[in-house]
Order: sequence, then structure tokens, then C-alpha cells
Amino acid sequence: MAGNIIYHIDVNSAFLSFEAARRLRENPDAPDLRMVPAVIGGDRESRHGIVLAKSIPTKPYKITTGEPIASALKKCPSLLIIKPDYYLYVEYSNQLMDYLRTIAPTVEQFSIDEAFLDMTGTGLIYGDPVEFAYKLKDEIKSRFMFTVNIGVSENHLLAKMASDFEKPDKVHTLFKNEIQSKMWPLPIEDLFFVGRSQASAFRALGINTIGDLATSDTSLINAHFKKNGMSAYRHANGEDITLDFDHNVDNRSYSNSTTLSHDIESPDIAKQILLSLTETVAARLRHDNMRISVVSVIIRDTDFNDRSKQTSLYSATNVTDEIYATVCRLFDSLWDHSPIRLLGVATSKAVETDIYQMNLFNDGRHEKLSRLDSALDKVRDKYGDDSIKRAVFLKGDPSKNKH
Repeated sequence: MAGNIIYHIDVNSAFLSFEAARRLRENPDAPDLRMVPAVIGGDRESRHGIVLAKSIPTKPYKITTGEPIASALKKCPSLLIIKPDYYLYVEYSNQLMDYLRTIAPTVEQFSIDEAFLDMTGTGLIYGDPVEFAYKLKDEIKSRFMFTVNIGVSENHLLAKMASDFEKPDKVHTLFKNEIQSKMWPLPIEDLFFVGRSQASAFRALGINTIGDLATSDTSLINAHFKKNGMSAYRHANGEDITLDFDHNVDNRSYSNSTTLSHDIESPDIAKQILLSLTETVAARLRHDNMRISVVSVIIRDTDFNDRSKQTSLYSATNVTDEIYATVCRLFDSLWDHSPIRLLGVATSKAVETDIYQMNLFNDGRHEKLSRLDSALDKVRDKYGDDSIKRAVFLKGDPSKNKH
């Protein structure tokens, strides 16, 4: 098959699948969460939170993603509710992406559970790309114990649209000669990047399907929707989307470390120092209008042995508290209780952007924390770095407090 070949890999019910895979690895006789009415999200006792992911057996109950847990329980009183484990999801996502990088020359991660693979020119290695997509799907299922959909096409948009066809555990193609038969009959809401409000506006003009939009008068679309409408029109006709992946990642290092005046053996003091380092790194990121998606912690002990650990974030950020939460988790998993001589915080995969990928786990806290950081930055810019401090620093430099 000549020409470009793009795969879109999409994990089916990712959060639920990751949790199910973990439980089955720990106990092969455990019930498979995907086979019973189950959801990820919230708390059963408090009835707070929302549905983040749901199993296929919840479909008869008409439970929807984003629905309040209290509402879901009314529909299905026996519903199994599992609290979200963000760090598990990142761990499984990283494992999947690392595996995909052994398969494809170029892997472009799109979200925690999605990636595009550029398979162009791999026919001599893998043979027919559609047949290989089935083999890859089955290998992922065998290796990781969760299923994926794979969309196959010649560009990102059509591959993404194809992977959203019937689920789970499917391979679908959507080449340009299949657009009219496979994509145009779909409701306008199914077109990638068309949101609910824009879909309502299209429907008000009698544009109910993707095909309606694709065959509309462009002057009408431009008059009512301007640039966004014309972009949707081109997508309805199979023109590719422009996505920013790691191509725009900045190689500049945003990091900070300190050699301590005496050995530290208290985790509380170590974390205060890490907070100070994180504040400096985050302030520099905000000053440069950068966000990072990888965080590392470095520990040097009194024998000058260096150890480090890193992890990827769900959403690129420059918010101090979000970075610090990850720093603390890395420190807890890395430190072996040896006396500490040096601590460091490093970040990577820096991207210049104002866009924040919505994270259902932060419960709306990102916006509040971002505004708080901006306010603190303005005060410090005007009156100096020491003009405002966190309460934990009021007793002075934590690295000089012996415990």
C-alpha cells in the first residue's frame, strides 16, 4: 500500500482498563471490572465526584462519562465504584508508549491513552499495514491485558475518526476513498474538534451530518462561523488536522538544585527544600510562558552517590503546587533514608503554550492555583522575592534547621 500510513491507537475505557489489568495481574482469579457494571471516579459513601470511565455493562443503565456519582448510583444501585489512581494511569500509559516506540519510527503521544504512529514506509518490515494493525492490537492485549482500537488512514484526522468507530478491540480504516461511505453519514457532533455549542449552531442551519457540512456552500459557512467553520469544513472533507506534539518541545533545562550545609535525614525538611526548589523552577517557567510535562528529582547522599527518578504528567503545567505534588511522590519512592547531601528538581519537555489539557482529577483546582501563582509572581516582581513567603518558610532556611 503506497503513500502515508498513520495509526491512531486509543485505549478502550482507559482508566477502567488500567485498573482491571492491575487487579488481574495481582490476582488472576479476580473479577474483571470490564465485565460488570463498574466506573472509575468519586466515592460511594460520600456520593461525591463524577464518572471518569465506565464499563460496557453500564450501557443499559445509561450511565455517562462526566455524570455525578450520585446520579449513576440511582440508575444502578449495585454499581461498583473505584477511586481514580492517577499515578497508575501514568505508569501504564508510559509502558504502552515505550512499547509503541519499539514498533513505529515516529510515535506522537496525543493524551494519556492515545497516540499516533507514523507507519509510512514500514511495509517492508511488517507487510500490509491493515493486517499488521490487527496483529499489533492483539499483541497489546496479550502484553498489557487491556484492549485498544486502532484507526488506519493516510492522515491524523482520518485515523482518529476511524479509531472512534465501533468499540472495543477493533481495527478500522478510513482512507479518503472511504470518507463518503464511512464518515459523511455520522452526526456532526462526531467530527473531530467540533464541540457541543458549534454542533448546535451547525444544526440550526440544517447541517446535521458531517456530509451536510462537507457539501455545504463555503460562503454560508464562512459568513456564520468564520475561521473555525472553514476549518471544520475542511476536516469534513478529510483534510488533515494540525497537531502540536513533541516537535515543538524546548530543549532548555528548567532545574534547580542545592548542596546542603549539613546532612539532612528528615523527610519533612527535605520536602521543604524541594518546595523551595520547585517554586524557583515554576516561577522561571511562568516567566518564559512555558509548561513542562516531565518532572525529575535528584538525591545525592553523603557518599556522593546520585540517584534520580522521573515521571510524565497528565497535563503540561507551570503551577508550583502541581509540580511539587509530583516531586514529593518521586522523593518518597526514591529516598532510601540515607543522609542527604544534595537535592535537585529538574523538568523537561517544555512547551511554550497557554493551553492546558483539562484534567478531571484536579477537580477545578488548576485554575485557582494558576491564579494564585500569578498573583504571587506579581508581588515578588514588584517588592522582591522575600516580600511574600509560604508559612513553612517563616522559620528561616529549612536546610539550616537540624532535626
